[in-house]
Amino acid sequence: MASSSKRPRPRASGATDQDQSRTAPEAVEQGAVEPEAVGSEAVEPDAVEPEAVPHVRVAVIGSGFGGLGAGVRLRRAGITDFVVLERADSVGGTWRDNSYPGCACDVPSHLYSFSFAPNPDWPRSFSGQPDIRAYLEKVADVFGLRPHLRFNTEVTEARWDVGQTRWQITTTAGRWTADALVAAAGPLADPQIPDLPGLDSFPGKVFHSSRWDHDFPLAGKRVAMVGTGASAAQIVPAIQPQVGKLTVFQRTPAWVLPRRDRAISELEKRLHTRFPITAKARRGTLFALRELQVDAFVRRPGLLKLVQRLAERHLADGVADPALRAKLTPDYRIGCKRILLSNTYYPALAAANTEVVPAGLREVRGSTLVAADGSEHEVDAIVFGTGFHVTDMPMGSRVFGADGTSFAEKWKEGMEALRGSTVHGFPNFFFVIGPNTGLGNSSMILMIESQLNYLIDALTRLDEIGATAMQPTARAQRRWNLELQHRMDRTVWSTGGCRSWYLDKSGKNTVLWPGSTTSFRRATRKVDLTEYELILRSDDRAAPAAPVAPSEPSEFSEPSGAPALSGPPAAATGTEEVMA
Repeated sequence: MASSSKRPRPRASGATDQDQSRTAPEAVEQGAVEPEAVGSEAVEPDAVEPEAVPHVRVAVIGSGFGGLGAGVRLRRAGITDFVVLERADSVGGTWRDNSYPGCACDVPSHLYSFSFAPNPDWPRSFSGQPDIRAYLEKVADVFGLRPHLRFNTEVTEARWDVGQTRWQITTTAGRWTADALVAAAGPLADPQIPDLPGLDSFPGKVFHSSRWDHDFPLAGKRVAMVGTGASAAQIVPAIQPQVGKLTVFQRTPAWVLPRRDRAISELEKRLHTRFPITAKARRGTLFALRELQVDAFVRRPGLLKLVQRLAERHLADGVADPALRAKLTPDYRIGCKRILLSNTYYPALAAANTEVVPAGLREVRGSTLVAADGSEHEVDAIVFGTGFHVTDMPMGSRVFGADGTSFAEKWKEGMEALRGSTVHGFPNFFFVIGPNTGLGNSSMILMIESQLNYLIDALTRLDEIGATAMQPTARAQRRWNLELQHRMDRTVWSTGGCRSWYLDKSGKNTVLWPGSTTSFRRATRKVDLTEYELILRSDDRAAPAAPVAPSEPSEFSEPSGAPALSGPPAAATGTEEVMA
């Protein structure tokens, strides 16, 4: 988090000696380098080769929901030779980084948790950041993930070694090699702050919502909130009663619906603890209700008219001033941008010490902020709720595939992957929350668990076949994405008349999934070998998969029934979806 008036930078990661140890000690011994003899003379100590780079079967980047879920699923599959590389000093991902006032989840708690790790003790129907982070810490403990975690270990580069058929990984705490690399950092990991003229010379405090400076006293200060997304909708009501003046820079208003939040009673907690079936039933109900909403978002946006009328009524109830109400009324169809949930956002915007500027921030002149409409505002602090690098993820410039091309270069025309999980040219690289796996109405944990199913099946199939690595064919990846973008054309995100963070610079939606979580689970239940090239270590040549009848392109069709949420754990991992 920022500690000066200058624009904040991503937090630096330190290194510790223990971070360079690996999970399987015996592997280090097997790869240790013994001093060589030259003729009859031993090599001088300073000529001894350095200790071998530790090697693991799987390296996982990130320890949020995605990374911890991957660890659990790997252990359950009998794969214990793995490490989780985390740039920070604790687990939690987004739920560690985002500790701003009012931070909470906008998905019900019993659905925003792993199916294999139900929590009967959620305190509220929509739980706050401290409770979610505590849940993730408990997952790390209960499922024995601590020995696999490597903190203060930021991945600075990863390259596929064609000759060795493995990933060469460079981190701030040393080097690793791995047979497979899993990117579970999530899309909400690297904050985005606009490059504004004069920002570096602002004399007050500046920080992003995901790098909140809790040491900075807000009481009586003139504070600017830049942005009106999901984070701002929680921050504004939390700080408005404390600050002297709150100025909200609103480039685009958001649709807001009531938040049906309440405390979960002790009776309910005891019931869920003693009879776990009741918690499963609760989760199943929440799941089904959100699956029923999918059709309105992806096929028939006209069905959202009733929801929009509810939002209009919520605005009228919360804001009496017609001029302010006009500022806060969106000119696009509800659902095109993320729908916010709050009972306190509108009253905070209507408070006497709050001013809503219906324009973005254009430049900074000393302590004066100049809006795009030319208005000027004196402030003591600037809080940016301007989202994250999602379609231009910084990690893209650090990962290099078989031909030396980075993700950033490969994705110049937009991100794409096969089934949101694998990318041609990057063998044994697996995304958790990859391109087009985001949701607009339900829990990302459902998508994460589906992608973990796919990961485990891929690794298992490689063992069964005797191959070293796999990568999707260019044809299979292209076919998947052509069909996906065709489906995207009729969604509310494409037809609703807005410009959102779901779209890349060319206007293509490379973030969201245009279907239900059920259909995605079907699409990622098993790896289809006809979509892959298999790589053998012996001659480093791609070997065609065994002939299998091509599967029908039905992954996008809606099945008649929802999958059971009980039974064997499907897959686990995390996402961080609440903010931004």
